[in-house]
Amino acid sequence: MHFKKFISFYKPYLGLLFKDLFCAMLAAFISLIFPLIIRYITNTVLVLDTTVEFNIIVYLGCFMIVLIIIEYFCNYYIAYKGHIMGAYIEADMRNELFQHYQKLSFNFYDNQKVGQLMTRLTNDLFSLTELCHHGPEDLIISTIKIAGAFIILMTINVPLTLIIFAILPIMGIFSWYYNRQMRKAFRANKKKIGDINARIEDSLSGIRVVKSFANENQELHRFKKENKLWIETKRNSYQKMGRFHSGLSAFISFITVIIVVVGSLLLNDGSLNAGDIIAFLLYIGNLTEPIKKLINFTESFQEGISGFERYMELLTIQPDIKDSKAAINLDSIYGDVTFENVSFRYNKNLPPVLEHLNLEVKAGEYIALVGQSGAGKTTLCSLIPRFYEINEGSICIDNKNIKDITLQSLRENIGIVQQDVYLFAGTILENIAYGNLNASEVEIIEASKKANAHNFILGLEDGYLTDIGQRGVKLSGGQKQRISIARVFLKNPKILIFDEATSALDNESEKVVQESLETLAKNRTTFVIAHRLSTIKNAERIIVLAEDGIVESGTHEQLLDLHQQYAKLYQMQFK
Repeated sequence: MHFKKFISFYKPYLGLLFKDLFCAMLAAFISLIFPLIIRYITNTVLVLDTTVEFNIIVYLGCFMIVLIIIEYFCNYYIAYKGHIMGAYIEADMRNELFQHYQKLSFNFYDNQKVGQLMTRLTNDLFSLTELCHHGPEDLIISTIKIAGAFIILMTINVPLTLIIFAILPIMGIFSWYYNRQMRKAFRANKKKIGDINARIEDSLSGIRVVKSFANENQELHRFKKENKLWIETKRNSYQKMGRFHSGLSAFISFITVIIVVVGSLLLNDGSLNAGDIIAFLLYIGNLTEPIKKLINFTESFQEGISGFERYMELLTIQPDIKDSKAAINLDSIYGDVTFENVSFRYNKNLPPVLEHLNLEVKAGEYIALVGQSGAGKTTLCSLIPRFYEINEGSICIDNKNIKDITLQSLRENIGIVQQDVYLFAGTILENIAYGNLNASEVEIIEASKKANAHNFILGLEDGYLTDIGQRGVKLSGGQKQRISIARVFLKNPKILIFDEATSALDNESEKVVQESLETLAKNRTTFVIAHRLSTIKNAERIIVLAEDGIVESGTHEQLLDLHQQYAKLYQMQFK
């Protein structure tokens, strides 16, 4: 299955591949001709009359120059176009894997390290370029040269040829054994590089935390530890590679010694002449190159195939959340959201987060979700856009089961503002435009005004074209939050989810952001997750979640009058 998949990447570039292989075959045949010409000159031409000998040598010299020119262009095409073909295939693989990443659910990313995923997308595919390019041509060149040399040498002297080629199967067994050893070693290398990337990504992403705790030395120690383990895996692979190289070099030297010794004995009894021995030595030199190509092929094969296997490991992971065959587009909605007997757990080994939950929210209703940490507030909201798949029950929007709606159209109708705002590296304009990639600059500015972001943006040196740095590090928390709100304004969804959107802000920023959120929430179905109960006093309905599910529901005043869980939470914050 994987072999067919690997071969399929050549399909768009068959023309380039065939030209590359033709040039490889032509160059291989030309290299076989040179020793024959030299043997002919030594055995035949040099014994002729001087005048005739000179003319033939000149003609043969011109012929060899023509062959050299042809060989030059063939090798140039192989080195240039062949490598380009490999790069094209690598790019196609990277595109396919990145596209696959986009399809995988939160459940997948909850159990993965970003550094490892980056390694699968970059380092693991580098070696595939060499394999895709050199693999086919090296096999063809090596086959032609070894088979051609065998046929030619058999016509010169059968016993000596058979002695030489009897050693090749032993070389084959030797290569096969160390190929298996190298494959395991290279696979370990790939995994360890992924661990190092994960460590780098984790440390650099949290560099502000590292510096705030003055733990640079601790991070360096952890990185050195990973690097040391990487050295150990490299040492193991290089040990196998060293034995492989030195063993093959010893075999080649041994063959040369046999030619010199046996050839000298055959020269004494007249079975061979000097030209024949020269031809044998030249062809052994000619055999050395394809053997080296086979060595290079086995190395690139081990590197490439281990990377391809890791690539396929991810590509064969099926998205656990995807469109059903009969899924419909959710074009225009009112915004009714209904939970019917919904149960959910993150995996079968964990206890349920929600169990047999029922909730009905009318279009345009503003509800708040409160409760202790771990009660399932964020989980409940994450189920609406199908970031996770429920285990039992159903969630409906306007009486349509979300499983029967395309993911694209479902999520286009839902806007999310989170506590941990993620802004992409680039300008403010680009980040707000992420809410609607087809929006005009006028629409972007209008969205910013509604989010109370326009004035502070104009106060920046480059306005909307200000570069905000990685994850918006050049902006304050309140500024980042308002940009994220402007992004949702631009998206203009019917259903909103505010996941503790103001809990990390100071009082002044909270007030401005809260105003923006309330403006955004008008005439939209809104779910607010809040720990600060002061921000949800005006909610039309407050839902109190606990381990048993929904334990209370009502307005702020109604729940205070009950003197139960909500009242206790409120008193804890304000007593």
